[in-house]
Formats: sequence, C-alpha cells, structure tokens
Amino acid sequence: MSGHDYKSAQRPASDPLLVDIGTYAHAAVIDSPLAYETARYCLMDSLACALQALSFPACTRLLGPIVPGATLPGGARVPGLALELEPVQAAFNIGTMVRWLDFNDTWLAAEWGHPSDNLGAILAVADYLARRRSPSATPAPRVRDLLTAMIKAHEIQGVLALENSFNRVGLDHVLLVRVASTAVATTLLGGTLEQVINALSNAWIDGGALRTYRHAPNAGSRKSWAAGDATARAVRLALIALSGEMGYPSALSARSWGFQDVLFKGQALRAPQPFGSYVMENVLFKISYPAEFHAQTAVECAMKLHGEVHGRIDQIERVVIETQEPGVRIIDKTGPLANPADRDHCIQYMTAVPLIFGRLTAADYEDKVAADPRIDALRAKMSVRENAGFTRAYYQRDQRYIGNAVQVFFRGGTATERVQIDYPVGHRRRRTEGMPLLVDKFRQSVRAHYPSSQAERIEGCFADPVALEDWRVDEFMNILARSS
Repeated sequence: MSGHDYKSAQRPASDPLLVDIGTYAHAAVIDSPLAYETARYCLMDSLACALQALSFPACTRLLGPIVPGATLPGGARVPGLALELEPVQAAFNIGTMVRWLDFNDTWLAAEWGHPSDNLGAILAVADYLARRRSPSATPAPRVRDLLTAMIKAHEIQGVLALENSFNRVGLDHVLLVRVASTAVATTLLGGTLEQVINALSNAWIDGGALRTYRHAPNAGSRKSWAAGDATARAVRLALIALSGEMGYPSALSARSWGFQDVLFKGQALRAPQPFGSYVMENVLFKISYPAEFHAQTAVECAMKLHGEVHGRIDQIERVVIETQEPGVRIIDKTGPLANPADRDHCIQYMTAVPLIFGRLTAADYEDKVAADPRIDALRAKMSVRENAGFTRAYYQRDQRYIGNAVQVFFRGGTATERVQIDYPVGHRRRRTEGMPLLVDKFRQSVRAHYPSSQAERIEGCFADPVALEDWRVDEFMNILARSS
C-alpha cells in the first residue's frame, strides 16, 4: 500500500512507473536494427491476420462506423476495406481485425498477451495525422515512425507482463494493450510528457476487463474484439489528454483507491528491467496455426503424428498431452464447446483436429468442422498434465520455451513415439525457419483479398525495407485500402 495519507488533499508526485512508461514512450531513441527488422515482419504478420479476418462474417459485422453513416472523409483508413473513420473507431476496427482469429504475435510471461494488438491505435492515429499534414507543414508520420511506435508498445506491454500477473487476480491482459496504446498514441499525437503521463493515469484508472469471456463456461467472441476495444479507448484517452484534461498522479499507488489496492491485491506493480527493445526482438509469432500459443507446439506434435494415426482413429485408447502449467490452467477443457472462441482455447480440440485431418486452420473452429463426431470422441480420450520441466523453461528468461509433448496409445498395447517440441516455429530460436513462412502467410493473405495489381504493389513495398520506412503512413495506407 502507498504510505501517502489518503485523507490529505496534498497532491503527490506522479507514480514512478507512470513516469518511466511516459518518459520511454515520449523520448526514448530505439537503435536496434533487429528490433526494426522484427517490427517490419510484425507489421506484415498483423496485416495478414487482419485480412484473413475479413472472411469471417462474425468479425465483419462489428466493423465500420459506430453508428451507420458516421464516417469521416479524410479520416483514418482500415486495411482491406473502403472506410474512412475518426481514429477512435478506426482503432477499434483495426485492432479487432488483427486479433480476431487469434493468429497474431504473442508474449508469454507472468502475464500473457498479443503486443501487435496495439497496431489498432498506432495505425489509426498515424494515418489520421498523415492525412491532415500537407507536405509543407509539420512532417507527417513515416513508416519508420510507425515501426518505432510498435517497438515501444511491444516493450511497454511486454515488460509489464514479465512479473505482473493480472490473470491471477482475474483481469484480462488487454489492460496492458490499453496502457501501451495510450502511451504511444498520445506521443504520436504530439503530446507533452505531462500529457502522456496524464493519459496513462487515466488508462490505469479505467481498471481492467474481467477474463470471464476467455474461460469455460463463458468463453466467447468478446475475446476477439476486446483488443480493438482497448485500442479505441486508448486513442480516446490520448485525445482527452491533449485537450488539456488533468491526470491523477497516484493512480497506481493511492491508498485504498489506487489500482494496486483496488485491483491488484495491494501488490506493487513492477517493471523488472529498463524499457528498451527486448520484447520486439524476442516476440513470438503464430505462423503456421491460428491457435492459443500455449498449444502451438502441441499442434506441431499432432501434425507429426497424423500420418501414423489418421487411419487408426477408431483404435485409439488414450492420448497423453504434456504441457506447461499455464497451458493446463487456461486451455485444458472437457465437455461441450459452445463456439469457435471456445474451441480455439481448448488444447484437446487443437490437438484432435490435426491428428484426424492433418491440418488446423481458422475454419476448423467453425460449427461445420466441429460437428464431426470423431473430434469430441477423441477429446474424451485425452488427458492433459503438467510437465514441470516445460513450466521451468517457460519462465526462464533465457529460454521462454513453450513446450508440449503428445503420445497416442492404441488398443492392444501399441503406441506412437512420444513427440516433444520445446519451442514453436514462431520462436526467436527458429527465426531462420520461420520468417520465410511468415512472408508466405502475408503473401497468401494479400493475394486472397486484393486484385492482383494491388496485391503486387503491396508485396513490392515490403521488398525494399529501406524505401518502405521512408513512406508517409498515408501513402502506405493508400495501397492497403480498398477503393470500393
């Protein structure tokens, strides 16, 4: 608890963590070539996820202006769509698209999350600003500025996740998306350091969404638009701060009324290392499978076993899945699964589909595939248990493995080999293998959505990273928007 006398009206100095986050967002210089290279891949990957989401009506029905007709000519655009919106709603649209299929990047520590969720706020604000700045006026944001903001948002979200476990007090990780997006959005909009800190204080005072919608028996599609909601709120808070609205200096530490006492069981929030570019450099990509990240290697294991078991599904007696403790806690589910959001957070479902079909795509979570009786029959034969070694490696800073092992046992006493994979193809230790696959994911997504000439131009702009960084953001968005 704070030592400040909560009955005194004497205003305290700003909480050190608010100052540290604000100072980093406002003034830090990023000089890591690896961080910028990874951010460029992250931008490609996030756009791929956003474009793929447009094939799903459950996503597209949420997109567009907040009420019919509330568009803004000259406002922020939404990749893949012919929309011009004010930046708050544009952030909701972009953030929802990036997150919808649970296919974008991931960060795993004491808290989990998806740092590229912040692109909703970053891209909306950057495009909005660029379209309002003529070439002769204040310099418009360039793609280099976009990448810098992404690196900083990743870092704020990821460093705060290292030792602060919001999930253990029932709060959803999108809290950190709102905090990180607020800091970088206020900075992009030209806010002073004081205004960034003021906006951040309000982001924490907003509290946190409950994790209700991520867990049985209430798992549902809000988990796919929660990040869009967080980025939209961040842009709103940034704009409020720029209007001159005040902040709240002890928003975190105020006795009885601050975030730590009200929502974090009196624990002090910690930033265990300085803010730099560590998170972007080490972020995890979901390249091959749209699956909750704790199950990514389980899916890879199942894919390896598919050839041996797919013709013997009816002979399977049991399947043993070994995972990390967070995997047991989050995605070990039995019983009926109500919807796609329920299924893509069930390790048994995500393992059964590749064992049976030799694939796992976003469409495999839909009702048509889920109706195949073999899936639930196989799920019922699965046991999930923690492997203590996987849990240790998961939390070790120099490893950050996300291990899983799968073994299938048949009637009559035979069994497959036990297949173990310590870290998925999207892990930093598999970058050489993973990045060509990520680029292919991007290309396929672009070609599936745009006319061929536009697709070629989009692919071409990423082929020259140096030139791309110098593009104005509005020029970049020109080639991503649909004309009709």
